[in-house]
Amino acid sequence: MSISEEQIGVLLKKWQKTLRLRDWDIKLVLVDKKWRKSGDIKIDRDNQMAALLINGSVPEGQLEEVVVHELLHLRLYGMDQMLEANIDIIFGPDSSDPKKQFAINTFFIELESTVENLTKALLTAAGRENDFWFNRVDRQINEELNVKESN
Repeated sequence: MSISEEQIGVLLKKWQKTLRLRDWDIKLVLVDKKWRKSGDIKIDRDNQMAALLINGSVPEGQLEEVVVHELLHLRLYGMDQMLEANIDIIFGPDSSDPKKQFAINTFFIELESTVENLTKALLTAAGRENDFWFNRVDRQINEELNVKESN
């Protein structure tokens, strides 16, 4: 069964209220083409507008997890932008600088793991009992197995 914009809309409304994001205008975009991401969010902070992109192939049981994850990125966006700007101030504009690359990569790993941990905590507090989605881990396993098969 594929997911619908209506299903996403119900979850969006629920979690906008929970995360105190009701003052944001959020447009839903259901992505029905091959896309490596399960979701994404594009943000216009000045106008408090965002587009929530959801991969149409996300399993229905994991849809809420993806919606919460992306809305947490919106909630943390100001801090995200501030930290990225500080990295630019410290390391300058040269994106090929290994020190800057290390700082950016470390920041993004921390951001993603923090968002994922907060997502799991919120869903658990909301009574979620089923397993969480191992999408990223499964992708790493598949990449590892494909590399070993080609050797």
